[in-house]
Amino acid sequence: MAPMSVRTSATDENTAPHRAGFACFVGRPNAGKSTLTNALVGQKVAITSNRPQTTRHTVRGIVHRPDAQLILVDTPGLHKPRTLLGERLNDVVRTTWAEVDVIGFCLPADQKLGPGDRFIAKELAEVRKTPKVAIVTKTDLVDSKALAEQLIAIDQLGKELGIEWAQIVPVSAVGNKQVQLVADLLIPLLPESPPLYPEGDLTDEPEMVMVAELIREAALEGVRDELPHSIAVVVEEMLPRENRPADRPLLDIHANVYIERPSQKGIIIGPKGKRLKEVGMKSRKHIEALLGTPVFLDLHVKVAKDWQRDPKQLRKLGF
Repeated sequence: MAPMSVRTSATDENTAPHRAGFACFVGRPNAGKSTLTNALVGQKVAITSNRPQTTRHTVRGIVHRPDAQLILVDTPGLHKPRTLLGERLNDVVRTTWAEVDVIGFCLPADQKLGPGDRFIAKELAEVRKTPKVAIVTKTDLVDSKALAEQLIAIDQLGKELGIEWAQIVPVSAVGNKQVQLVADLLIPLLPESPPLYPEGDLTDEPEMVMVAELIREAALEGVRDELPHSIAVVVEEMLPRENRPADRPLLDIHANVYIERPSQKGIIIGPKGKRLKEVGMKSRKHIEALLGTPVFLDLHVKVAKDWQRDPKQLRKLGF
């Protein structure tokens, strides 16, 4: 039998109303938002990278339970904008906050609260109606004394800015500790509603966008000094290869990796094309797992000069 949500008893199991709604995780870049989304959903839907600022699109992961459906909206990190792209990302964040049913504020346990956290908390304090849960991530990296200090600091921050935390919960998505507890705490804050998505859905991102994200994630790995912002990926087409036997289908995917300057091209391609080949192999494996079919991946690197500052280019690249 599928596990019921915590908090139901034999008497109220049949009468508890079904809840469904949207939650988003916020926090400064690299606070563990995407990793937590993936752990809750149990499948890789948001891209994770140890480089900050890598989630570009609103990726929804969906947690299905018999009595509830929790839809996770993953927004980019909110930060002080330096480019037009930065401003657009921040607008996306604020719009999302106003539309969701509950906000989870992710704060890493291994870093003291800093100006970035305070900047986000001040913005959160302006969003009056939406309930807020403080989620202390990466607890596997600290001892219990440091964790207790962080919990007290977060409680204080709320009092100082007039934020009333609905809950403060420590979690380690990597160690899978307390992950389901996060869902248990977020679900009661959702409105009563029938399910909003069919049972099997894990994300409502169009497949082409998710494929582009997987390629972008692979392209970011190992690029040490370049800003991850300067890479964008557009999937031009995804077509089944013609005249293949039914039991051996092949999907042709043609994608362009865009960078801002010609000098970055060599970094992405690598000596004798070695790096681009690795990017292709690594992302192809993830794409095949996502789509459940063998894939032929055709990758090209192109220069779109200063695309982050150019509204026309931003539109073309999907921002």
